[in-house]
Order: sequence, then C-alpha cells, then structure tokens
Amino acid sequence: MSDVARFSSKDIKGWLERETSSLFVPVHSKAQKLSDEMRKTLENLSESSKMLLENSQKEIEKRNAKTYGRARALNKLARLFVDRMRQIRVPDKVTYDSFRGFIQETQKAFTVTEVDVRNFFPRVSPFFILDRRKFQIVFEKAKDLLKELDNFLAKEYVKAKTLEETFQLIDKLHALEQQLASQKEQKAKADNEKAHVEAEIAEMQRKATDLKNKGSLSLLVQTAAEIEALSTEVKQSLQHLQKPFIKLQSLATHGEGSGLTPEEARKLNQYVENPFEALASEETGYRLLKQILQKLSRAMSEGKLKLKPEKTRKAEQVVKNILTKDSLAGLHQRSIEVMMRKNQLSSSPEVTETERELSKLREQLEGLERKKRVVEGEQVTLDRACHDTVEKMRSHKAQIEKNVFDFMSRKIQIE
Repeated sequence: MSDVARFSSKDIKGWLERETSSLFVPVHSKAQKLSDEMRKTLENLSESSKMLLENSQKEIEKRNAKTYGRARALNKLARLFVDRMRQIRVPDKVTYDSFRGFIQETQKAFTVTEVDVRNFFPRVSPFFILDRRKFQIVFEKAKDLLKELDNFLAKEYVKAKTLEETFQLIDKLHALEQQLASQKEQKAKADNEKAHVEAEIAEMQRKATDLKNKGSLSLLVQTAAEIEALSTEVKQSLQHLQKPFIKLQSLATHGEGSGLTPEEARKLNQYVENPFEALASEETGYRLLKQILQKLSRAMSEGKLKLKPEKTRKAEQVVKNILTKDSLAGLHQRSIEVMMRKNQLSSSPEVTETERELSKLREQLEGLERKKRVVEGEQVTLDRACHDTVEKMRSHKAQIEKNVFDFMSRKIQIE
C-alpha cells in the first residue's frame, strides 16, 4: 500500500489540477474559445435574419404586385430564423456536458434552417438575391464552425471528459461535507433538546411523586389500595353466588317469579356488577343482601334456578353461612369504614387542591411527552440523512479514486 498516495478531500483538487493542467487547461480553454466564437457567429446569423426580416417588410409596405407575395413569404421565413436563433442558449460555464448539449441544440436548429433555405429560398427568386446571398454566406460559416466544434468534442474534449467529471465530483464531495456538518449540528441540537425535555419530564415526575406522597392524598392512595384488597376479598366470599345471582337477575328481568322488589332488583344488579360497592353501601346487617338470598334460596328449592348439583351445593352453603352465621359481618364493617374514609379524604380541601395540581402536572407531562416524540422523530430523520450523506460521500470518493486511476494510472486514497 506504500504506492498509494493519500489526500484529504480539501487537498485532492489542487493536486489534481497541478498534475493535469498541461492537458486540461488547454482543452478547456479551447472549448471556451470555440464556444465564444460560436456565440458571435450566432449573433451574426441572427443579425442576418433580422436583415431579411426588415428588408422584406419594407418591400411588403411598397405594395408592389410583383414582389408582394415573395416578400411576405421571405418575411415569414426570416421571422422563423430570428426566433430559432434566439432560442439557442450558449452555456455561460463550459463543461463537457454543456458544450455537447449546446452543439446538439445548435445542430437541430441548423438542420431545420437548412431545409427551410433549400425549400423556400428558390421560391423567392429572383428577388432579394443579395440579401439571400449575404444570409447564406453567414449561415455557411456558422455550419463550418459548428462542424469544428463537433470534431473538437469527439476528438479532443472527450479525452478530458473523465477529468472534468472528476473535478465536478470533488466539488460535490465538498458540498456533501458541508451538508454533513450542518446535519451533525442539527443532530447535536436535537440531542440537546431531547436531554432537556427528558430532564423536565423527570422533574415533573418527581413533583408528581412528591404530591402523591403528601398528607391526605397519600392516605387516599393507601385507602384505594385497601379498597382493591377488600374488593378481591368480597368477590372471593361471593364467588359461588355469582352464577345464581345472574340467573336470578334473568328471572327478574323476564318476570318469571323472582319475587324481588324493585329495590332488591337494583341491589342485585349492583352485586353482579360490583360486589364490593354493593356490600359497602348496605346498612348494618346488610338487610337487602339477606332478602335477596332468601328469595334466591326459595327459587333454587322450587327449581326455578337450574344449576349443576355442585354449584347448587356451594351456593346453598354460602347462603346458609350468611343468613345463619352472619359470615360477612366483619367484611361488611371494614368495607363501610374504608368507603367512609375514602369519601372523607376525597372531599377534603387538601386533596382537592393536590389533585388539581396533579392534573396540571399531568397535562404538562403529556405536552412534554409529545415534544419528546417530535424530537425523537427529528433524530431518526437526521440520523438517516447523515447516513445517506456519508454513503454518498463514500461513493464519490470511490469514483474519484477510480477516475484518477483510469486517467493517470495512479492509485490514490481520499481520507
């Protein structure tokens, strides 16, 4: 690898210019010189076209019967020539591609003009002979110069084509380096913004935790945990009644002799949907539950509720324990007490104020989380853009290295 010359992307262009100036500069200078000559020739051709236009217009205005028709034909043709020459664009900066495009565009215009001259000039004869001859002299010179440009492109400029493309690739590489630096700067800003937003989120979460652990609200949270535990306990105590309750509910709904009063039916619905709240809202002795169980027991004994024997046995045992042993008394009392404590805490001014502050913090947190997602989206986009730019730079470097080797048989590496 010792024969591989290494260059930074900043130095490669200067080195390549020095190494190839003896070939590239003369070729490029000649291309510019020919382009400038062609510009002047096209201007002369345009002036000759305007001369045809003006002279034919003067003859039209004379209203001479012999020349009028031919003058009009030449006038129309000259106007086409003027417009056609005006549309040819001479490149401001000569490159192989722009030079070739200029030649192709001019060739198309000249080919059409050649056909027009061959088809329409004889029809104007014998009038405007001097004007037509002046135009054809300028046009022939223009065609000869265009042929010279085309020969130069095919035989000389093509040799420098690869070199010129390499210089263009180097310029693109420099532009990509600037683009990558800008993208990295934007990425750093996005990273900093994300870190700032995450710090704000952490601070908001800390404040929310402090508020939740503060005074009555902390007690309310503890009470909620107690309610959740009691809810599980109530469900377990009444689990063997859940299916019978649903069947009794169905009897009441369809009017098939459940025997439930409207009050008992409402309470039954509550026991099906939320057993804890149903029990906690009962008065001492849970009168309504006992009334419901008595009617449930009667319905089962009368065969109105069809259950599997094992389910019937378990349900009857729970009913017996509740009605005769008051098995839910302790659970009922604890449920009442915890619900009273929850209601007292929930209505306290301290909890109300704390929950208001927590609500504000939650709104702020949601806003910060949205902002974080937006910034993360920007990070992903910028990461992808940086990766794409790096890949383009790698491709450009590889192509420059290949072009130099093909053109000069020199191995180089751009770092």
